[in-house]
Amino acid sequence: MKKLFYPAVFHPEDTGYSVFVPDIDGCFSQGDTLEEAIEMVTDAIGLCLEEFSERQEEVPQPSNPKNVTCEPEDFIALIEFDWIAYQKKHDTKSVKKTLTIPSWLNTLAEEQHINFSGVLQSALKQQLNIDR
Repeated sequence: MKKLFYPAVFHPEDTGYSVFVPDIDGCFSQGDTLEEAIEMVTDAIGLCLEEFSERQEEVPQPSNPKNVTCEPEDFIALIEFDWIAYQKKHDTKSVKKTLTIPSWLNTLAEEQHINFSGVLQSALKQQLNIDR
């Protein structure tokens, strides 16, 4: 999944902003500052999209912001959602993998005290073109 840009409707409150994402049912958040509201709604998008993924449902596609309406006191802003960045931040569990390499390569790597997990992670990130 590449980056998605969802239009969000921001409503000024006495303190801060309440926010909702019209394209994602139930995606609401708030923040005491605009910066905090953006950060919180980004996390809310991630939580909602995780639910879609767990239920094996299609992720809602973002609307064109010009098609989103709001009240005169509200405003619309595009929220960038990067699935990989979200997962890096929130999915920190490790998964054990069994792999096979030639014996001679294993011996050389062990002699050099190479961290196999670290090398595999680096290689996968490079292969997938993911920032470190």
